[in-house]
Amino acid sequence: MNGFATLEIQTNGGQDIVDITSEVRRVVKDSGISEGLCLVFSMHTTAGVTINENADPDVKRDLISGLSRAFPERDDYRHVEGNSHSHLRTSCVGPSQTLIVSDGDLVLGTWQGIFLCEFDGPRRRRIAVKVCEM
Repeated sequence: MNGFATLEIQTNGGQDIVDITSEVRRVVKDSGISEGLCLVFSMHTTAGVTINENADPDVKRDLISGLSRAFPERDDYRHVEGNSHSHLRTSCVGPSQTLIVSDGDLVLGTWQGIFLCEFDGPRRRRIAVKVCEM
């Protein structure tokens, strides 16, 4: 039983929110672990992971819009790469989520999904997924 995988996710824009729920569920199933925890971790400083509604695509647009208003692209940041807004957005969202595994599947609410949040793309992103038995 190997409870670890690295997902490779291609994002499609400067800001993008990608539903990775099915890929994470596959890792949980392949692990053979019935009861435990699943950690989903972005290995990047300008891309985070969140859990939110996966039924209405407007939620993704609203998340991007809200974070853009909270952390706008500006030219007075000191970070020389010019992507400080991306680092700020990622720090707000966070790099990881921990989920419960029960009966060999993720415990999620009816409308919940797991999302990679891209703030400095498009890029090929790596997401580490670790399933631990309890």
